[in-house]
Amino acid sequence: MGRLCQTDGLTEDQTEILKAVRTFVDEQIIPVATELEHADEYPQEIVDGLKELGIFGLTIPEEYDGLGESLLTYALCVEEIARGWMSVSGVINTHFIVAYMLMRHGTEEQKKKYLPRMAAGEVRGAFSMSEPGLGSDVSAIKTKAVKDGDGWKIDGQKMWLTNGGTSNLVATLVRTGQADGDGGEESPYKSMTTFLVEKEEGFGETAPGLTIPGKIDKMGYKGVDTTEAVFEGFRTTDEQVLGGETGKGFYQMMDGVEVGRVNVAARACGIANRAFELAIAYSQQRETFGKPISEHQAILFRLAEMATKVETAHAMMVRAARMKDSGQRNDVEAGMAKMVASEYCNEVVQDSFRIHGGYGYSKEYEIERLYREAAFMLIGEGTSDIQKMIIGRALLKDYKLK
Repeated sequence: MGRLCQTDGLTEDQTEILKAVRTFVDEQIIPVATELEHADEYPQEIVDGLKELGIFGLTIPEEYDGLGESLLTYALCVEEIARGWMSVSGVINTHFIVAYMLMRHGTEEQKKKYLPRMAAGEVRGAFSMSEPGLGSDVSAIKTKAVKDGDGWKIDGQKMWLTNGGTSNLVATLVRTGQADGDGGEESPYKSMTTFLVEKEEGFGETAPGLTIPGKIDKMGYKGVDTTEAVFEGFRTTDEQVLGGETGKGFYQMMDGVEVGRVNVAARACGIANRAFELAIAYSQQRETFGKPISEHQAILFRLAEMATKVETAHAMMVRAARMKDSGQRNDVEAGMAKMVASEYCNEVVQDSFRIHGGYGYSKEYEIERLYREAAFMLIGEGTSDIQKMIIGRALLKDYKLK
């Protein structure tokens, strides 16, 4: 392997885990990724292999049958997996966020009920916050849970569930109280609750009152299923409220999104690294005017800029992960890492596409797939504009004039 995306200060265990994942990616993912992606086929054999590697329980504590590894270890594994095929990292991302939210905010009963089975990959998690027409305005969610006897009844429509069909546990943000402007005095952020929604895998009515209509056809991010979820009189209980207390949902979800942004940054780093690998290899094989195009200054400069962007994004992603692992708030660092990694990923992939010339437009070449995957990095877990708002507001607080 080359010199890019190396990480200092890793333990022996972290190094061995990454070595195993890298080998798996090179041998089991890269050779089949493009074919499966073009067919929009769910990578079941790859997912089964990741289960055997313990990836589904990577960050789950050992007392719940996981490996008890850090966010950094997970992010570096995601980077490697996305280097092979970004969609596969999407299969485990929402699962990881739900497990993280359970570890941080779940009751002991909820942890014991779900985490061991999540570590084994028997329970697969999905994460549901967005709604049609909602965009980034989470405070405007309309899906509602109302008290119904000794339980709850949920009605509404959720959007953009990664693993919506293949999951059987969905952390779902709903409104359980009145927000300002609705005739109440409660803050919109204190009127939300996260429910742990159990369902069957598949499409159609996956639980009484819950329908997963089918896969949304996407430009890229193929293989993994992205769906809607329609709640019509779905009944649940107090035991399924994450943490056992209503009104905490927004803060639980935002905590999950912080680690999700590190994850998307890691995915963007993996895609960019692969795009660079393809470009520097192709540039040494393709000849024009009697020499490899890598010897032309225009290509050489482009390669240098690409490598520098890959390194910069990787370093920022690692810093954000280490901050979270140390217990510090990392909303600014995660936002910066996600913004830089996604923007640089897009630029590196475009440069690789240009180096490939006409062949980059052919579906026979891997860069065509990366070109479509890079676009998703720009919007996943919040656009760059959203990250700038988060970063800017935090910096104004930090540097407020006395």
